[in-house]
Parts: sequence; C-alpha cells; structure tokens
Amino acid sequence: MNSALRIWHPFSQAAFDPPPLRVARAEGAYLYLEDGGRILDGISSWWVNIHGHSHPQIAAAVAAQAHKLEHVIFAGFTHESAEMLAAKLRPWVPAALTHLFFSDDGSTAVEVAIKLVVQHGFNRGCAEKCEIIALEHGYHGDTVGAMSASDNSVFNEAFGAMRFPVRRAHSAYCYRCPVGLSRATCHIECAQRLEQLLEERHDRIAAVLVEPLLQGAGGMIVHPEEFLRKVRELCTRFGVFLIADEVLSGFGRTGGMFACERAGVVPDLMCLSKGLTGGFLPMGATLCTDAVESAFRSADRRHTFFHGHSYTGNPLACAAACASLEIFETEPVFDRIAAIEKIHGERLAALRASEHVGDVRHIGSVGALELRVEDAGYLSGIRPRLYQFFLDRGVLLRPLGNVVYVLPPYVISGQELHRIYDVIGEAIGAVLGAPKKSLGGAGKAQT
Repeated sequence: MNSALRIWHPFSQAAFDPPPLRVARAEGAYLYLEDGGRILDGISSWWVNIHGHSHPQIAAAVAAQAHKLEHVIFAGFTHESAEMLAAKLRPWVPAALTHLFFSDDGSTAVEVAIKLVVQHGFNRGCAEKCEIIALEHGYHGDTVGAMSASDNSVFNEAFGAMRFPVRRAHSAYCYRCPVGLSRATCHIECAQRLEQLLEERHDRIAAVLVEPLLQGAGGMIVHPEEFLRKVRELCTRFGVFLIADEVLSGFGRTGGMFACERAGVVPDLMCLSKGLTGGFLPMGATLCTDAVESAFRSADRRHTFFHGHSYTGNPLACAAACASLEIFETEPVFDRIAAIEKIHGERLAALRASEHVGDVRHIGSVGALELRVEDAGYLSGIRPRLYQFFLDRGVLLRPLGNVVYVLPPYVISGQELHRIYDVIGEAIGAVLGAPKKSLGGAGKAQT
C-alpha cells in the first residue's frame, strides 16, 4: 500500500520547522485554528488579504459566478466577468495604460511584462534591445524570468545557471546607502548608477524594472518618491520602458491606490496581483500602453504574443476582483489605511529608541523595523526565534530575517494593531534583551 502523500510547504525547512498550524476558518483580521485558538493576521496572509478574511461581498460574488461560469478558455473567448473587471480597473489606473493581459499571480505578471518588452524589440526589428535593468535588493517572484530579474539572494542562488543576466542599478536603501551618503542625498546618487547604465547601453536596454516606493521581500525598503520620479525621467530620456511591479504596492498598500500614483509617475507597464482579488483567488494582470501593444498588432503572425496560462482570465477570480474594487467604492478603505499609517508612525517612532533597532520605515499600511544583529539577512538566527515568539502570543508575523514588518488587512482595528506592536516590543525585550523603557509600549490603551 502506498504511503500517505506528505504536503511540501513553501519556505519551510522540514528538518527542523514545527508542523504547520491547522486553520479551520478565518474572518476579519483573524485566523481560527482547529484547536480552538486564534491568530491575529499581521501580514495579510502573505500580503494578499486587504479587506479582511471571508469578506461576505467577495464571497457572494464568487459563489454567484460559480453557478454561472467557472472557467472558459480565454484564447478566442471572453466573458462578462473579465470585461467588467477591465471596466472597473479603468478609473483607477493611469489613462496611458490601455491594454490588459491576465495571468495567474505576481510572478507571472512580471514574466509577461519582461516578455512583452523583449518581444517588442524583436517585432520592431531590434532584437538586440533585449536587456533588463533591475534594482539591488529587488524581488519579483520565483518563476525563472522573475527570479532572474530579482537580485542575488538565498532564494535563487541554486539556480544561477538558469537565470538570464540582468543589469543591476542601486536601490535607494537609505539606511544602508550603497554609496555611503545621508538620507537627504542618497536617492540622488543612487539614480546616477542607473543613468550611467542607460548612457552606456540604452540601445540594448528594453526596460527598467522596479518595485515602486516599496521593495518587499528585500526587506520592506521604502524609497523616496523623488527616486521613482528620477527613474521615470531617465527612462523617458533614454527611450526605454519603465515596468512598475505593483504586485505588493498596489491596491492601497502604499497609501494611494498604486505607488506610482502616490509619486505622480506613469509607467509603461504595470504588474498587478496579490490584493487584486481581495485575497480570495490567485490572479495576475499586466497593463501596458499603446506603444507597447502596437508592436504585436501585425499582419505577420510571428508578431503574436505567444504566451498564456490555462486559467488566464478565470471568471471566478475576475468576479472576486470586481467585488474587491467595489469595496473601495462603498467602504472607507482609504480612511482605514490612513489610520493604520498613523499608528505605524507613532509606534515605530517609539521603537526606534531601542538600542537593538537600527532603522524603522513605513508607508501606507506597511510598517517595518530593522534589528541590529551580527548575522543580518534573511537567514538570520533571530528570525525563527521571533516567529515562534509571535505565534506563541497569537500574532502572525513572518520576519524577513532581522526585519520585522507589519502589513495587516485594512479592517484591523486600532486596538488590534497596537497589540501587534506591543508584542513586537515584548519580543525585542525577550529575545534581544532591550530595556523595557525603550520599547515604546505605551500604546496599549490607545485605539
């Protein structure tokens, strides 16, 4: 008799990680476990759940769609759900973005963008214009193209032979400035590395790929808006496309609907996922301008974009996305985000006083603190100790090594968010031994 199939969980080490917790249901900001416990979800279940778990409006939309049309091939066919989603996205995205290509998740949305700009050059008879510039500390996904565009890290070091070469520009990581400057001038000098690359190779560069304003898996690094504006200006000057990977930063995470909007920047391509369906179903989308799409509209069938996924434009995912966008129109979503951002600012300012906190940063609904440890990085020994400490106190936080971040569903209450920060303060005291008076625990009574 065959042995039972054992589920292999992502980003988990079976040799020593504890068994996964069994979740029975979820509602609002909480995960309810089979053993009767509950966990406050401080990271929106890997950044996807924006309106709270099991939001009844999205659940109803998915159920209604399931009774009508669960799926249909999207090559040569379309359906109401997809057309409605395109219509609902239209007011939120820049007017210059005129075409929408569906895929399955954030990684594939980035893959689509990279392939579009490379084939654009091929279709125009400039096949040599195929190089990509991406930023240090960048992370764009785990499929091969997105992994290639991501910076070197423990995530992809085993796959060096598979990755295509990418030109690397500085990230405006002001706390760890790559050129050793102050926060006030760091982003200016960082952009000069990009300018140099474009001056040298603009005839071969297809696009510059960035996570606008917020680099997620690289450490929740917050960039000055001026840096993104400078990147846009350089791309325009040298005639290369700007790809904005808004997979994390979109749908309110950085304060505006999109990070590019907050900085007053219009990209040539925009990659969406995560919050797109409100955390209900996987879906990706890549938007682009007429200038990109026009190279594929041709009498030569070789100029067709030969890319697709079995579940492209899935009606259930489209219905969830439509319902999620309707919530932005009917509920005070941006007021909730502003309230979260205010608490981030207050609590992080207090935590900064700890001798064990090197840097704090926040934008929109995202707050992060970088701890001073000898083994900084994703594999820092502090990470599993912190993770277990948080779970033991009923809070889900997954530190990025020595970077602890808070990225909650927008429906989290002020009291619940303060509780998360109280637990972070306790963790610093218990795990790193910081004096309690420096940990900013005065927010318990606030709402």
